[in-house]
Amino acid sequence: MSETSGAESTDRYAALPSGMRICFRDVGDKADPTILLIAGMGEDLTFWTDAFFGSLVARGFRVVAIDNRDVGQSTFVAAPPPALWRQLAGRPRSDAYALADMAEDAVGVLDCLGISRAHVVGRSMGGMIAQTIAATAPERVLSLTSIYSTTGSKKVGQPALSTIRLLAAPPARTRTAAVRAHLRLTRHIAGTGYPIDDAAEAAIAARGWDRSAGDPAAGVARQVQAIQRSGDRTAQLSAITAPTLVINGDRDLLVHPSGGAATVRAIRSAQHVVIPGMGHHIPEALVGPVTQYISQHADRVGEGGNHVRIS
Repeated sequence: MSETSGAESTDRYAALPSGMRICFRDVGDKADPTILLIAGMGEDLTFWTDAFFGSLVARGFRVVAIDNRDVGQSTFVAAPPPALWRQLAGRPRSDAYALADMAEDAVGVLDCLGISRAHVVGRSMGGMIAQTIAATAPERVLSLTSIYSTTGSKKVGQPALSTIRLLAAPPARTRTAAVRAHLRLTRHIAGTGYPIDDAAEAAIAARGWDRSAGDPAAGVARQVQAIQRSGDRTAQLSAITAPTLVINGDRDLLVHPSGGAATVRAIRSAQHVVIPGMGHHIPEALVGPVTQYISQHADRVGEGGNHVRIS
């Protein structure tokens, strides 16, 4: 198996004390500093493309990516999903899990691998999970990178009405329908500067459907209510001490760019990169720039000052 390819690396599993079984992939040289990748709502670990994995490995990092609970090959919880009216009203069920539980899942994978500290990178909901790890387990975080994410405040980072209408459509129940829905949504949210590659995106969506160990629609609904149950995390973010980089585009119709700006205001000394024309998507054209930002940020932090980049 290639050490630099996300798709070719092997699915492995961490059985956690909570009862969760979290799927992960671990690529690159184990002697290198670790980057932990946490994907967004409804995205399995393969949504971080081979090029993304490979670019970080080539820059001198070990890369660990996880399937969050309720997606991919990780545990799909037994609790019923919230009804659509609950999601629209922001009223999670009493048995809903929270972002803090998902953060514990991610830290549990690091424990399984014997990794004491990592550069934690998350996008969208994954950014919220990454922020939560930095706030609640600061000793495990070398640096934080939050990509097109937000604070949980209802005053910022809200989706456009046009996006809400797409998200409220009946969930896909077949592989073909799932691919079509993914293409429709991704075209809408990808941003004005970076049109999507339909064939590549169709393959990503199909692979995600095939890897799912449970009902994808139910999983997404439970992840939605995890965000809602966690509420406004602005005060929690103000406690983050890890060096933080916030990346977002200026054409995001899923998480309004105000969410990134609010994250920067909440986290002391956070750096902010706004990419013109970028929406809620990392196309292949932006893999190089985004991984370079992540790498440079991690390099400035280092691991005990010992990570030296060789050009």
